[in-house]
Amino acid sequence: MIVFLTQAFAFVLVLSIVVTVHELGHFWAARACGVAIDCFSIGFGPKIVAWRDKTGVEWRIAAIPLGGYVRFSGDDNAASVPDGGDLAILKQEIAAREGEAAVSRYYHFKPVWQRAIIAAAGPVANFLLAIAVLAVFMATIGETRNPARVYAVSPASAAEAAGFKAGDVILKADGRKIETFQDLNGYIALRAKLPIDFTVQRGAATLHLTGAPREVEIQDAINGRMKIGRLGIEGRSTPTRYRSTVWRAIPDATVEVWDQISTIGFYLGRLVTGQISPDQISGVIGIGHTVGAVAKASTADAPNIPTMALRFFVSMMLLVATLSVSIGFMNLLPIPVLDGGHLLMYAYEAIAKRPLKAEFQAAGFRAGLALILGFMLFAAWNDLHRYDVFKFIGGLFS
Repeated sequence: MIVFLTQAFAFVLVLSIVVTVHELGHFWAARACGVAIDCFSIGFGPKIVAWRDKTGVEWRIAAIPLGGYVRFSGDDNAASVPDGGDLAILKQEIAAREGEAAVSRYYHFKPVWQRAIIAAAGPVANFLLAIAVLAVFMATIGETRNPARVYAVSPASAAEAAGFKAGDVILKADGRKIETFQDLNGYIALRAKLPIDFTVQRGAATLHLTGAPREVEIQDAINGRMKIGRLGIEGRSTPTRYRSTVWRAIPDATVEVWDQISTIGFYLGRLVTGQISPDQISGVIGIGHTVGAVAKASTADAPNIPTMALRFFVSMMLLVATLSVSIGFMNLLPIPVLDGGHLLMYAYEAIAKRPLKAEFQAAGFRAGLALILGFMLFAAWNDLHRYDVFKFIGGLFS
């Protein structure tokens, strides 16, 4: 029971931090643009605790701790942005109630470039959070970096077919610099069945070897059952640990976050084009399992409570950084309901010099919401299969 409660707490903690920072990005950008704000909520549903600050914003903590939102004054239209006719009516209502000067404080009457900044600020806040977390850990704890040197080649593997030999040092993959064996494994894992051009140093010679990783299914304690690319080479673990200097920590963290963004984009591209099976899509259940598994693994065999607490904190914050990048990226997709959908509509407004008609916006948002809900249900189905939940339930009745 204690383990379950710890894992549940870890999941709520990680998700709450990531979502709250995302919404704070919108909030701070709106404040900077002088937008009137009604409410900032951590969680959904009935409020548990609420208070108002000196500007009149209601801050609340709600009963369901799986998200949050910021609500701008007058933002009660289903499509979020009214068309010209709706704007005229809303403007009259505000002027009659609060005076002409108050109109400019409402989100809907801000210049389109300011609304675009406010929409983009949530994902940007997620990326900045990840950079900050990684920079701190890169400068303090550091990371293990094993050289990308081949220690052994598995018989009858894709690596053997490509001509790899023990002692080879892999310098580049498809022209991308490879600094560590961890970088190499990450690159290979996402490219099952794709030929990769490796630049290899063998003694004094520099060679080009081409190998296509084979798709294998593995059972991972953290991520469950998953399909990845494997080349069939092994490295040797070394005790070398790299720490960024104070001056290099932020640039190094920024590069790491950009690599994660690029990786997500590449994976999504392969998914959309059918190169990767959709059964690899994971959702909230998968996130919860991963967070819980990491929390359990990080605190196992800790010699004392302070060490356990430190390990738990570090592992959770690293998960916060990873999840923050993912949520920031996904929110930028041009799907109505998401921030990227808002940005798409603002781009149309900037070009056409008028907002998209409200009925089109409402239809788009309904379609976007249906798409997101369908995606979440499909991801949940995959997660239940990935963690053998259906097999477990079937075993109870067999």
